[in-house]
Amino acid sequence: MTNSAAGNQKDSRISEEQIAAGRKAYELDRAHVFHSWSAQGSLDPMTVLDAEGSWIWDGDGNKLLDLTGQLVFTNAGHKHPKIVAAIKEQAEKLPTIAPQHVNEARSEAARLITGLVHEKLNHVFFTNGGADANEHAVRMARLHTGKRKVLSAYRSYHGGTQLAVNLTGDPRRIANDDDAGVTHFFPAYTYRSHFRPADAQEWTEAQEAERALAHLRDVIQLEGPAQIAALILEAIPGTAGIYVPPVDYIKGARELCDEFGLVLIMDEVMAGFGRSGKWFAHQHFGVEPDLVTFAKGVNSGYVPLGGVIISDEIYASFTDRVYPGGLTYSGHPLAAAAAVATINAMTEESMVENAARIGEEIIGPGLEKIKANHASVGDVRGVGAFWAIELVRDKATREPLAPYGQTPPIMNELVSAAKAKGVLPFMNMTRLHLCPPLNVTEDEIRFGLEVLDEVLTLADEHIGA
Repeated sequence: MTNSAAGNQKDSRISEEQIAAGRKAYELDRAHVFHSWSAQGSLDPMTVLDAEGSWIWDGDGNKLLDLTGQLVFTNAGHKHPKIVAAIKEQAEKLPTIAPQHVNEARSEAARLITGLVHEKLNHVFFTNGGADANEHAVRMARLHTGKRKVLSAYRSYHGGTQLAVNLTGDPRRIANDDDAGVTHFFPAYTYRSHFRPADAQEWTEAQEAERALAHLRDVIQLEGPAQIAALILEAIPGTAGIYVPPVDYIKGARELCDEFGLVLIMDEVMAGFGRSGKWFAHQHFGVEPDLVTFAKGVNSGYVPLGGVIISDEIYASFTDRVYPGGLTYSGHPLAAAAAVATINAMTEESMVENAARIGEEIIGPGLEKIKANHASVGDVRGVGAFWAIELVRDKATREPLAPYGQTPPIMNELVSAAKAKGVLPFMNMTRLHLCPPLNVTEDEIRFGLEVLDEVLTLADEHIGA
């Protein structure tokens, strides 16, 4: 364990006054704040008093290595001085302006963003976050094609607004279902394949891609290509499990879109802006989407911002035709200035390259060792600074710790044990996710892996191993 990562002890950085203020904030939170995706009565949210780099300080002043990226958005880490300075400078220069007017920060942000994707994507429509980016991408695709249906994968997440949650392919959609014109299909997912025969001794990515594409072709044909506007895919599904699709699958999906006249929307809200070790995750697969949605890491979440990157072909649909959509805060100057500073800092400090190297040399090998050490770890997977540990009852059968959509109590125990040792992991269902800042250091990541290795013995004991 490195000296800088010496566990869960009150840090002298945090004063008694800060702790007292945090306790007051907690009381007010429980009295007045309604939290998302939660039953309100049983909540006991963690207070955060401070944050810097890869670290946060909780309500008791304990220092924790932040492996969550919060909701996987602090790509440049907490309190990056260049981003903070840019927000301060913009606040003094032009803190806000209506979206119909040109402002320098928005123009430069759009230039930088389009410079990171292929040459046929040249315009950006700015939103407040990822859900509304996906809503607008679907609206653009429908208006461009004159068709309504949209295909989206199970085991996906596209946001919490009404259309976006219907696009979503995890259980959070079910209570919100309506007739949104969305049809779901089974994606390529080698570890929990929907296509692998029960008697198959081995199953390759090539076989998975072939079967999954045959299924997708069937869905397109059965739903009627003349009725389908778009196919939306997370380049690398995040909340649903950080499973990297086979290259042939993503390429094949692009080919099916071309064959049947569908718009390909790549949801890069979580995987984009360096998280995967490339600026955008679809660049791992060598495909060119028609629309790319983004948010989160575009400015490390310092000010809410999302958007849609638009191909020249779809942009042309609205050259002489009014686009029927907009937002009061589209391209807000503070958010755009933060994006400019974030992209420039990530470039100057080689954060994307660092994420790729850390993933390949430190996180990947470290997680493979953890998998070998623990009977409860069925799979480890990921790329860059974007990884998942899948927990199971039985490695051979791949039986999960709980049915899909459920979170067993042992998961909360694992998170509590990790926090007690100075690490905050991201939990989802029966998985732990590792999503540190892209500029995380080797020592910090080694410390995080060491703690996870220690606490996963609790999961082994839980399954009787």
